[in-house]
Amino acid sequence: MELTSCDTFVALPPATIGNRIIFGKNSDRLSDEVQEIIYFPASFHSDGKKLECTYIQIEQVKETYAVILSRPSWLWGAEMGANEHGVCIGNEAVWGREAVCDEEALLGMDLVRLGLERADTAEKAVTVIVDLLEKYGQGGNCSESMVFSYHNSFLIADRHEAWILETIGQYWAAEKVEEGVRNISNQLSITTKIDREHPKMREHAKDKGWWDGQKEFNFAAVYAPLNSWITASSGRYYEGCQLLNKHKGNMTFETMMEILRDKESGINMEGEFQTTGSMVSVLPSDPSLPCIHFFTGTPNPERSVFKPFIFVPNIAQLLETNSPTFGHEDPVKKKPRFQSKPDRRHALYLKHEQAIEIIDSNEERGRKMLEKMKTLEKEMLKEMESVLQNKDLDVNRAVKLFSQCVKNEMKIYESKVGS
Repeated sequence: MELTSCDTFVALPPATIGNRIIFGKNSDRLSDEVQEIIYFPASFHSDGKKLECTYIQIEQVKETYAVILSRPSWLWGAEMGANEHGVCIGNEAVWGREAVCDEEALLGMDLVRLGLERADTAEKAVTVIVDLLEKYGQGGNCSESMVFSYHNSFLIADRHEAWILETIGQYWAAEKVEEGVRNISNQLSITTKIDREHPKMREHAKDKGWWDGQKEFNFAAVYAPLNSWITASSGRYYEGCQLLNKHKGNMTFETMMEILRDKESGINMEGEFQTTGSMVSVLPSDPSLPCIHFFTGTPNPERSVFKPFIFVPNIAQLLETNSPTFGHEDPVKKKPRFQSKPDRRHALYLKHEQAIEIIDSNEERGRKMLEKMKTLEKEMLKEMESVLQNKDLDVNRAVKLFSQCVKNEMKIYESKVGS
């Protein structure tokens, strides 16, 4: 099995329409892994409080921001998400000359959530992540079904700019993106434009004999593995660049959804590793306009509905996309870990799974179901565009916006599944 996972994209003015930044990610994971959409409100914490992440405890901060996450339901962190300040983060598995740490530390997915909970700008999220990386390190198994560990890269965006952060062990480089388009995949992509870096990154490379100290420093060339076995990632990275540049100048959130649905490029992945969840966010530069975040919460964006979420006070809990919890009996928490695998499917996932069986087995019923799914999504996209164009956000509707859209999606599946 070829291990490949994830593509993350960002488009900034003048590549976009409407003076907005558009963020998108496909989370590509093992095909039987359930991804949930879960909301955590802002919170204040007492001094000295400890925070239990996927594998380790760390020090909690006094204040954490409200976040919406798309995450593999067995872990604490997230594959992608956004916070109340319009910061979005997605991560990628990468490999390099430094060995991956097998010891349990912070997962890259933990760092995604921590960056969102603790930073109100993209650059501050970079600082949060690298400080935690320095203090606690990264490591541990990234799957509950197989041995799978990696270093991490991150694409971080807010209303004004984006940052690429790429890490190999404790060493890292960051690139600021202020216009145009950019994407990351399962390979190092920062070359000579380095805007922030680990203070000993170059010295370490020189000591290892990877860099002579004379040539212009190229992070990807120096730290990438000599014999990279992630052969598909370079193809997806290139295809992602091509798709972004194809739409450069007229990029919208609908265009980003089309990119995430593209199968020919391999970005919408199928097989043992598949796209298990997708996210698109629109981040207007005008602070009077809301950031809008769309999530599927189900596999294969081509056969899923992107549903909108807007941060407002008193958000209704997203019960239909929250997976069951198992507390201290969860096989992730018990040692030795992962001795069994519980059923983590949430209500939407179960209904969607049944619907896909019909789509695959009954052409006519499947066609009608897909049409209704597309109609629901188009109605929501039209409504969200109106919110951005006319500044007419109905806060009371936004409280239940995502959860109501999920219920409407489930009604489509229920009406056809039961017929």
